[in-house]
Amino acid sequence: MSLYSKRGVSAQKEEVHAATKHLNQGLFANAFCKIYPDYLGGDDDYVSVMHADGAGTKSILAYLYWKETGDISVWKGIAQDAIVMNLDDLLCVGVYDNIVFNSTIDRNKTIIPGEVLSQIINGSQQLFDELKIFGVHIHYLGGETADVGDVVRTIAVNGTMTCRFLKSKVISNDTIKAGDVIVGLASYGQSTYETEYNSGIGSNGLTSARHDVLSKFYADNFKESYNTSLEEEVVYIGKNKLSDAITFEVDGKPFTTSIGKLILSPTRTYAPVLKVLLENEFDKIHGLIHCSGGGQTKCMKYLPDNFRIVKDNLFEPPEIFRIVKESSGSNNKEMYEVFNMGCRLEIYCSPDDAEMMIATANTFNIAAQIIGRVEANDKKELVIKLKEETIVY
Repeated sequence: MSLYSKRGVSAQKEEVHAATKHLNQGLFANAFCKIYPDYLGGDDDYVSVMHADGAGTKSILAYLYWKETGDISVWKGIAQDAIVMNLDDLLCVGVYDNIVFNSTIDRNKTIIPGEVLSQIINGSQQLFDELKIFGVHIHYLGGETADVGDVVRTIAVNGTMTCRFLKSKVISNDTIKAGDVIVGLASYGQSTYETEYNSGIGSNGLTSARHDVLSKFYADNFKESYNTSLEEEVVYIGKNKLSDAITFEVDGKPFTTSIGKLILSPTRTYAPVLKVLLENEFDKIHGLIHCSGGGQTKCMKYLPDNFRIVKDNLFEPPEIFRIVKESSGSNNKEMYEVFNMGCRLEIYCSPDDAEMMIATANTFNIAAQIIGRVEANDKKELVIKLKEETIVY
């Protein structure tokens, strides 16, 4: 059993999918989000799209970082995580504007004060204001904040996004075909709309990252930060504190930051990039995949036919994933199934259109490249080719 499983989490969410398999799957079976008829407007030309997600256990890392450093602004990053995990899923079905957002925050009031709530709520509005500059309008309509200390140890930050959208502009993934290439957009670096270096960690796999990288200091001093029923052998097994400094190369130059800054980098949104592509190049986009839960295997769930996906030119994983892998002893197969490994968005398109997609991302200082291709096959299969090995899922 993997460390991930021993900690009570699942990269593939098998039990969740089993529980929901009999629910209405929507109008487009292969779309990244569920899409339903226009129930509110009753217009056959429109659809309803709703999505719910959140920052997950990354909020525990923010709690620890705040306690260790006193930097309460870290909670603004958690607000961004909860928003982007919704927004970038919606982007993958073509939605990029006129969206409604409601937040859901559950906290243990005895240890999470009102100042933290203010950082999260005001941080949410700040991100929405920044996205307006790029023509991405998200309307913040409040939500629910509950004091449920008997349920949560620290705080859970989630949200729901919804919109009414033209059916003709849906990205359904149904036009993905053999011969397509996959343009990957990097999750790391510093885009033109980010204020500092982003490690690329996103908001998935943070239970593993937290326990693998951080030391027993946190188990000893912050019992509220983990499930105390877990075996000690999987709890905070690393050697680092969040305030520990680390130096590595970024663009060929030494860069110094902290473990905490790396592991808490706010999840990057690709909304500014995809707004340009969806408005101007909609017909050239055959499919969109957000490499969130399930990492580089996420694409398998949304293929419209029996294809072999070959990823043989992925980005070199950025520093944060090297740290996690070294700390945990995980093999590459598990790492690529849990984490995005430096590539969090996939655009499926014709080879002739790939360079245009890459150039558009580059205008925002986001690295992009052809990471793989789609091949005809008798079953759904994913092949990841690394320098040192080939992994088959």
